[in-house]
Formats: sequence, C-alpha cells, structure tokens
Amino acid sequence: MRTSILTVCLVAALTAAAGCSRDAAPAADASKTTATPEAKVTDTAVAAADRDEHSYAQPDLVRIDDLALLLAVDFASKTLTGSATYTLQWTDPKANQLVLDTRDLKIEKIVGERDDGKWVDLKYAVADADKTLGSKLTIEAPDRNKRIRVSYATSPNASGLQWLEPSMTQGKKTPFMFSQSQQIHARSWVPLQDTPSVRFTYTAHVTAPKDAMVLMSADNDPKAARDGDYEFKMPQKIPSYLLAIAAGDLVFQPISNRSGVWAEPGMVKKAATEFVDTEKMMETTEKLYGPYRWERYDILVLPPSFPYGGMENPRLTFATPTVIVGDKSLVSLVAHELAHSWSGNLVTFSSSKDAWLNEGFTSYVENRIVEALYGKERSDMESVIGRNELAAEFKTIDPKLQALALKPGVLKDPDEASSATVYTKGAWFLQFLEQRYGREVFDPFLRDYFNHFAFQSISTKQFVDYAKANLLAKHPGKVSEAELDEWIYGPGIPKSAPATVSPRFDAVDAARKTWVDGGALPDKALTAKWTTQEWVHFIEGMPEKLSVEQLTALDAAYKFTGTPNGEIAQRWYPLAVRSGYHQADQAIAAFLTTIGRRKLIMPTYGELVKTPEGLKLAEDTFAKAKPGYHPITTASVEATIAKAKQPAQPSAAGQ
Repeated sequence: MRTSILTVCLVAALTAAAGCSRDAAPAADASKTTATPEAKVTDTAVAAADRDEHSYAQPDLVRIDDLALLLAVDFASKTLTGSATYTLQWTDPKANQLVLDTRDLKIEKIVGERDDGKWVDLKYAVADADKTLGSKLTIEAPDRNKRIRVSYATSPNASGLQWLEPSMTQGKKTPFMFSQSQQIHARSWVPLQDTPSVRFTYTAHVTAPKDAMVLMSADNDPKAARDGDYEFKMPQKIPSYLLAIAAGDLVFQPISNRSGVWAEPGMVKKAATEFVDTEKMMETTEKLYGPYRWERYDILVLPPSFPYGGMENPRLTFATPTVIVGDKSLVSLVAHELAHSWSGNLVTFSSSKDAWLNEGFTSYVENRIVEALYGKERSDMESVIGRNELAAEFKTIDPKLQALALKPGVLKDPDEASSATVYTKGAWFLQFLEQRYGREVFDPFLRDYFNHFAFQSISTKQFVDYAKANLLAKHPGKVSEAELDEWIYGPGIPKSAPATVSPRFDAVDAARKTWVDGGALPDKALTAKWTTQEWVHFIEGMPEKLSVEQLTALDAAYKFTGTPNGEIAQRWYPLAVRSGYHQADQAIAAFLTTIGRRKLIMPTYGELVKTPEGLKLAEDTFAKAKPGYHPITTASVEATIAKAKQPAQPSAAGQ
C-alpha cells in the first residue's frame, strides 16, 4: 500500500475507525440451538512474540486452506449478503473449534459438512466487540469438519467497504462500491482468520445489478460481459488483507497483453495514457527479481474518496485518481504497488509488527524501478522527499515505533504504524545493504530471497536469519551483526545510513532562499522545467509561516491555490492556513470536499483545527464532505476535530 500519513495526527483517528458494536446472535428454534455461550479456549503452541496480536484466530490449531464466497451486492441497503465456505486444515489433533475474526457482521447460520456429505448446524458464539479488533466468532466443531459455511450479512457501515451514491462518481449515473481490507478491515465484510500469517486460495460467485461491473483481486476477464452475474478464482494463496471487491460503471482499456486499466468510462483513456509505462515497469522488475507470478497486472482507478494512494490487491491494484496529473510525475505509485507483487504479495509479513517487510522492501524496489525508467535524478528526489517526511515524523512519535521490528504490545492498532518507519526507514536500510555489498551481490540476494520465501508469510526473525546466512556469512567484513541489529531493532536512523543528495533540489533551495531573503521569485524559464517533486520541495522548505503578501505573490506567479495536483495542494494549503491566507479558504473547502485520500487532506485538517475560525471551516467542510469519505477517512477527520475541541489540560505547574 502506498501512503505517507503522519502518525502523530492519526493515531487516535485510526483507532476510532476500527470501532464496532456487538452483533447479537440470531434467534433459533429449540431443535437447532446455534448460539451458545462462548467456550473458553486456551491458545497453545504459539509463543507470544510470534502471535498476531491483532487477530483472534488460532492458526496453530486450524487453518483456512480455501475460501468460497457466495455474495450479493445490494446498493440500496449498502450490504453484501451471502456465505463464506472454508476448506480447513486441522493441524492440532485435539482442536475442535474454529475461531474467526468479525466486525459488525450479522451471523445468520453456521453449518459444517460431515464425512457423509451432509451439512449440519453448528453451535457458535459471538463475543462482545473490541473497538479495535471487532468480535471473536467461536464455532464449535466436535467432528472437526473439513468444510464449514457461515451465512452472514455486512453492516451498511462496514469499515472495509465504501458505498458511493451516483452523485459521488465521475459518471453521476451508477452507484459504486469498493473494499479496503488492509490492515484488519477484511473482517468487516468476510468472517475470516484475518491475519497475514494465514494464506488461502479463493473462489467467488457474486451477483449485482446488471449495470454494475464487479471485479475482485482474482482472475478478472477484460472481455467479461456485464450481466450482473460474475465468477472469480484466485489460484495463488493470499492473506486476508489482499481480498478485494469493487462494483460500478467500469470499463477496460489494455496497456499490454497482460496489463490494463479499469475505470469509469470518462477516466479510462486518461488513466491508460498516464500508466502507459506499466509493462516496462513489469519487465524492469522481472529482470531484477524474477518472474511476475500473478499472470495479469491490472489497475482499477477508484473515485477520489479512496483513502489511500494505492492498494496492492493481487492482479488488480486499486489506485487513487489523484496521481493522474498528465505528466507521469506521480506514477511511482504504480511502481510501488507493482513492486508489492514481489515484496508483500509474494513474500508477506506474518503480522503487523513486521510491516516493514512489506512496505520497506516495496519502497526500495519502487525506487529501483523509478531509477531504471526515469533516471537517478528522479529516484533521488523521491528518496529525499521521503526522508524529509521521516525526519519530521520522528520528531514527534514514540521511539518504540521507530524500530523496524516492533515488540509485542507496542502497536495497539495496526493502522497506527509509523509510515516513516515501515516505508522510508525500511527502504533506507536496504539501500544501506546495497551500498555495502554492491548491486552485483545485493540484487541476486533479493532475487533469491523472493524465490526462497515465495507464497509464504514470514517474520523479521526469519529475514534476519536468512540475511545472516546468505549475506553476512557469505560476504564477511561488509556488515556486522551489530549494525544489522541496530537498523532493525533500534530507534531512529543509524549513523551508517547512506546519504542521498539531489543537485536539482540544491538549485530549488537556492532559488527559494533568494526569494525569502528579499530577492525575486525564480525565473519562469527555470520553474517551467520543474517537476512535481521540485515544486513539493520548494514549498516544503518554506518558513513555517509567510506573510499574506508573500503568499499572494507566490499564488500570482504559480497558481498554487486551486491546483489539480494533490501532492502540491497537500503542502500549499497547510502553509496557507498557518499563514492566515484566507484567500485560499474556498479552494481549501473544495479540495477537502472532493478528495478523500488521507495523505493529501489530513495535513490541512490538522492545521485548520488549531484556530477557532479554522475549526469552523473544518467542521463545515467535513459536514459536506463526509458522505463521500471512506469510513477510514471519516474516523481520522472526526478524531482530529474531536481532539481539537477538547478542553486544554492544565499544565503541571498549575496543578
């Protein structure tokens, strides 16, 4: 997943996003009592350090091997209804319960298949909801059924689904629905062992209104008829967070014989043009790290309310339209999500404590793809921007969250992970290894790593053991175990971190300093050649506040207010708010109402709520924008506003 959220602004917000209430067990007649008090289960055989603390599942006792979904999409009620059938592997001979993760699901019936093929009712219990983890579903299976089926319905407020009215789409005629399962939101639309440590194959039969095309993270057929009845198959095993679904007015345009774009009719051609280098990205990554193992790589462009930049759902990356700016300057997002096909989807972190194994590796591979296709200057600029964001984030977050491998109990909610740590520090660590060993050694090492752990979920310890055996031991004297441990288990950035410099950014810095010191704005002949990355760096390096006159001059020269480029808007609007530049208020409201990508809008909300007039603008804008926001974004904004309205706590001196 591609995101750059500043954790300090979002920790409380994202905890709220996971809130849910208990689902009452359905009534049943006396002859088939299906709901019983939850049995007490003692988990065994899993050390505390290795357990996924964000799941109730007990994969050491029984694992889902295959999932068969039968779902109906109902736009009117904003629900999915149907069933999930699990083919199970009972790994503990004494186990007789299947424990699943759920959130706000209405469980209607649970049955198990006997050896004679007959399906019988099973007893089950739904525990009270935890605001972060949801509700534990315990199914009694005294016969250790090979297959168990749960019939259920989702809540209209499922945290992992967003339902958009036609007015919220580009075409304005057809409603739209899409999922976002990462981190632990799959449990809000399918009862599952919702942990990345469990991988399964799946099939799905989905019905929907005939005017809605349905897609999943599976074998989507570019030539499929839009008839309201769809079937899918995912033959490679995936973790639950990669389970995905979308439905709406979607059409396809190919990029190559194995990649293309799905989008609304008015967006598809523009998106295909922007993402035209996708096949080149695939070929570049294959040369570096081995074959692409997922057959097709398509991109689904979602409405602007999508809360993230992209989501690496296998075979079908979900992408925000905010990266489609006409000059391919932001297509590193596609490079990132494609890279996940190796680092994350192929080799997966086993719990959120080890999220850097996904995002750090992917950010490193993304940078290598960008360098290969667009040059080292571009990749260096993007590295510098990321490291500047890291420096800002590390000033405010708990040092415990700055370690790549987190200790049990540190990460209360998996959505609270430091993006600077798992993305940027993780990639920086791999660049450190690359520099020490050289690409002639490090590239084959990574290729072998992806192949060795293909279609497995692993922990940081497994990576460390593999690196010590296949990198440190085979090439002694390059990196010590102490250096390795400092990077992985220590806070901050080690002094051994390689520096990245950007001569183009040096020129931007010089131009900005000249203007701030009282000189002229950069010559238009110079700025006409600037990329998005240079404009981002230009604004990010400004003083905390500028005068209204200075902002007016910048706006007159460069038209920042109202920019269609979200990366620039993300930096410009917070500066405008801090500086009291109310000329931008109307454009700010329009931006926050139109875009739901958290990375882009949360910095502006964070600045608005610091003053009474800004707080009012934030509340008024949010009231209009909320119907089009994803539940994850809604919770983030609500928490930011609520925190700003809390009475100030008295200082220690005054107590």
